[in-house]
Amino acid sequence: MNSILANIAGVLGITLLYAAPLIYTAMGGVVSENTGVVNIGLEGMMTIGAVVGAIVGFYVGNPWIAFLSAGLGGMAVALLHGIATIHFGADHVVSGTALNLLGPGLSIFLARLFFDGAAMTEPIPFKNKMPRVFTGVFPSGSVGDIVFSQYITVYIAFILVAVVYFVLYKTKLGLRMRSVGEHPHAAETLGIDVYRLKYIGVLTSGFLAGLGGASLSLAVVANFRETLISGQGFIALAAVIFGGWKPHTTLLACLLFGAAEGLVIFMGSTSIKVAPDLLNMLPYVITMISMVLFVGEARGPSANGIPYKRTK
Repeated sequence: MNSILANIAGVLGITLLYAAPLIYTAMGGVVSENTGVVNIGLEGMMTIGAVVGAIVGFYVGNPWIAFLSAGLGGMAVALLHGIATIHFGADHVVSGTALNLLGPGLSIFLARLFFDGAAMTEPIPFKNKMPRVFTGVFPSGSVGDIVFSQYITVYIAFILVAVVYFVLYKTKLGLRMRSVGEHPHAAETLGIDVYRLKYIGVLTSGFLAGLGGASLSLAVVANFRETLISGQGFIALAAVIFGGWKPHTTLLACLLFGAAEGLVIFMGSTSIKVAPDLLNMLPYVITMISMVLFVGEARGPSANGIPYKRTK
């Protein structure tokens, strides 16, 4: 196979692999913010999902149970955000920031609790990681094998985008969720339970962010460590804004930022001499440049981040 073609295929394969955690988390952000709850705590929720997935995956040995448990772990953290912002009217940014501080500390505590004081979890056996699909379908080392022989979490992430789009734009539930994000008091006059829909949005975002964390600790790598989640939650949040709070355009933003990760890993494996610190900065620099050049005065749902109180 042509070396240039192989390099392109390698970058594409890595892009899909590293875009998947962003897609899960960003879809959670899309759902939450369409119900009017700003969720900058996605990073903390991802972190808890990653550590819960790694712990359950190691002790239970079933990656699907671990994956689901990670989502529930992220949802538990999201519940705190929901209670603070929905019921008590706390500032959404302050609450999310608190969760981003809580997540790493709690994750290290859980790792130390279950692994004899270690700050990282034990490696999950290869057979207990999330399975790969299309392995053996394409000739080994071919473009198809490099690009499409991915962990199943990648394909679930793309299916998730379609599901979120369908729910938000093709169902009565989605219409009501978006109406709550645009004008909750008007929605209330129509008999819509605004609090319930906001909780659905926040808890869904936590669940999906937890899956995003687990797609790293159960697929990309085989354990949790302190630096596993290092800004991916914030990049996912940037993808939500870059994508205009819509699932399909947010997907494109996640692929762009995933490509930045893929480029870093590719350049690190070549003879091109670039300082490692500069390479590590690249995904975040590309994210910032993209936001400055293309987002402009992005406008989310009208009532996004505004505290809501029932009028009756």
